[in-house]
Amino acid sequence: MKNDIDLRQLKLRYGIVGRDEALDEALHTAVQVARTDLSVLIQGESGVGKEVIPRIIHDFSLRKNKRYIAINCGSIPEGTIDSELFGHEKGAFTSAIGEHEGYFGAADGGTLFLDEVGELPLSTQARLLRVLETGEYIRVGSNEPRHTNARIVAATNVDIPHAIREGRFREDLYYRLCTINIQMPPLRQRHGDAVLLFKKFALDTAAKYNIPEPIRLTPEAEEVVNRYKWPGNIRQLLNITEQLNILSQERTITPQLLAKYGIVPNSDETGIAPLKPKTAGTEHRDYENEIKWLASAVMELRKEVSELSALVHSPHDTTNLSPAPLNQVAPQTTTLAPPNHTIHPASPSAVRPIEDEIQTPEEIVEEDENLNLFEMEKRNILKALQRAHYRRKAAAEDLGISERTLYRKIKDYGIEE
Repeated sequence: MKNDIDLRQLKLRYGIVGRDEALDEALHTAVQVARTDLSVLIQGESGVGKEVIPRIIHDFSLRKNKRYIAINCGSIPEGTIDSELFGHEKGAFTSAIGEHEGYFGAADGGTLFLDEVGELPLSTQARLLRVLETGEYIRVGSNEPRHTNARIVAATNVDIPHAIREGRFREDLYYRLCTINIQMPPLRQRHGDAVLLFKKFALDTAAKYNIPEPIRLTPEAEEVVNRYKWPGNIRQLLNITEQLNILSQERTITPQLLAKYGIVPNSDETGIAPLKPKTAGTEHRDYENEIKWLASAVMELRKEVSELSALVHSPHDTTNLSPAPLNQVAPQTTTLAPPNHTIHPASPSAVRPIEDEIQTPEEIVEEDENLNLFEMEKRNILKALQRAHYRRKAAAEDLGISERTLYRKIKDYGIEE
């Protein structure tokens, strides 16, 4: 059939490997919608190759001779994203020493690909909605509307309906972006494509680095590659193939060698970036519960400290406890009274034994840590980064926050990655 011939040529042109029907359907849809000006939303997991679809749409459209601009919305700081997208006037803010056209102005007549659109702040989402509806936008620091004829193609790996329920994404913007919806299948659902991609990546890596003999899989290893779930999708497969091609002394790859790199059948765990299984809608709620629990614990500790302070400084002292020499008291000093002060409990019956009120240095350190919310959050972020092998996206998902928020907190706390 003609469509089949066109599809083979399309895959050859863009270096696409695979025979999966869901992949073929996504490619067919991209070609069919290319000659229209309809907005397109591409959805799929991270690493599935969503970026090839907007390139196809642009190249097969009437705009193919105009500019194609691809930007990652998640990589632009929240404070400058409006300026980057819509431009700014001279003097709009401190560092605005001149005018800036912005991506919408630069892409006029062409195609603008907004990757990770689910990471946009709500204020920017409102501006984007206006552009989609009227073609108008306003530069930062200006009151004059401008017009753009840019065709918008967006992509995201965020669960948009869940983000809408949480108030992180505008529902009207979702329906405006999703005039045409293209779903890119994860690698684990593309039966047999993993081995084909492995062979392609092995040949590409050998040619790129002048490796005389590219690696090859045994039949048993091919079965492992096909059965593995590939949580990092095509990007993970590419990384594994490159590592094996460059580092392995053996050019024939066996299941045992794959296992050394974490590639084990029916396993989601890898040696590169282990991912924790999750249920949609639970991560954010669990993190909120953790914060509430920590805040409650801190308030309880502060209450106990206040009660102890009132007890230590009570005006009804009747009993005198003579202080011991400093070198004897140091291991058992209280957190509220200097080591050389005499402590007078109100009465033996009104308070617990003095030994119960005295803390060891280890207990004091533990209490100080519990009283510092900032240190708690910093410690949680560090643990999440360590669990995710310092992959920000995975760590942000683990914490239930956006990648942009995690990036800001890493800078605020001076965390070294």
